Amino acid sequence: MAPAIRLSPATRSLFDEPLAIAVQGLGPRQQVTLRASLRDEKGELFQACAHYQAGDDGELDLARCPALPGGSFSGLEPMGLLWALQPQKPFWRLVKRDVQSPFLVQLEVFEGHGESPGRLLAQAQHERAFLRDGVRRVPVREGRIRATLFLPPGNGPFPGIIDLYGTGGGLPEYRACLLANYGFAVLALAFYSYEDLPKEMKEFHLEYFEEAVNYMLQHTQVKGPGIGLLGHSKGGDLCISMASFLKGITATALINGSVANVGAVLRYKDITIPPLGINPKRIKVGKSGIADIVDALNNPLEGPDRQSFIPLEKAECCFLFIVGQDDHNWKSEFFAVEGSKRLQAHGKEKPEIVCYPGAGHYIEPPFFPMCAASMHLLFGKPVMWGGQPKAHCEAQIDAWQQIQAFFRKHLTGKPSGTSSKL
Repeated sequence: MAPAIRLSPATRSLFDEPLAIAVQGLGPRQQVTLRASLRDEKGELFQACAHYQAGDDGELDLARCPALPGGSFSGLEPMGLLWALQPQKPFWRLVKRDVQSPFLVQLEVFEGHGESPGRLLAQAQHERAFLRDGVRRVPVREGRIRATLFLPPGNGPFPGIIDLYGTGGGLPEYRACLLANYGFAVLALAFYSYEDLPKEMKEFHLEYFEEAVNYMLQHTQVKGPGIGLLGHSKGGDLCISMASFLKGITATALINGSVANVGAVLRYKDITIPPLGINPKRIKVGKSGIADIVDALNNPLEGPDRQSFIPLEKAECCFLFIVGQDDHNWKSEFFAVEGSKRLQAHGKEKPEIVCYPGAGHYIEPPFFPMCAASMHLLFGKPVMWGGQPKAHCEAQIDAWQQIQAFFRKHLTGKPSGTSSKL
């Protein structure tokens, strides 16, 4: 029998779901190299490879067979070929632009463990999709709002969440739509560098975000009385500002967010919060030309920079801080701890803080490959994001469960039985 790749699910799975990979029909203890390839929508190639040895029966199951040293990873890593994918173009990050089409993964099995691939023994294709069947994607252009709403299948109403990304701007939809697959009505909200929104991050008006909150609160498919907020990086401090000043927010989850306003002036009615100061002299640039900006921001507890600290004690919601302890964008753990101290000093409930050693700044949904460094729009050069690939991958899997459990508990009143393994 000729070698063949066996996948489960066979042809298509959701991007954040595990994929079982096995090879059958090999010779006893045959040495092979497995390679995964994926092209993003701009045509850039991502690849990972691993060295394996088949069992005595010629079977190779990645759930039972450890990868040998010499490839992109080693050890027992059933999903290693996906989380270890790396761009062939430097400083390139894997993002999904059109969630209505899947990523196509090519899997190949080659003879031997040589530097260059041996003879091709077997190959297969698999679709990694973002939208579960029945999830509705609704473009939203109401008033000033520029967004996309994802509604789960079935008759709602569903717990509602507004999802914000960081300084990249535009309208990333992939996290919102993956979250909608689990029964949440999720609004992916653009806030700059998209259509007729401001082109640059100079100042933001909270009234725009208030419009989005009211849109969700009034939507017939959104279960009240309040909604959730989910923000990463700059989106995190915007979510804290929304929770601090706006009504109708019940739960706020931050992924490596800041408790100080960063990067742009924030205005709401007669309130102005200046951005936290930056000292470019504290940026370290290594021989590779990659900048480490972790020390660039000023301390929001000192001097005039205290005006940038967002008054999160005004918030009437519960908080969850997801922290990558190897974040090199800024000091996420420091921000989470200071936010917690401030809340408790004002008699508010202590927030949940979940820390992940070895996780960097870009904690994405499960199985997105870790991005170690990429171009930073504000600094105009490649910066390091931090993280160790395996630890980062494990953090993404756990954080995804923590975020869903947090929103389920606070937006539906139903506890779900997940507990952190870290």
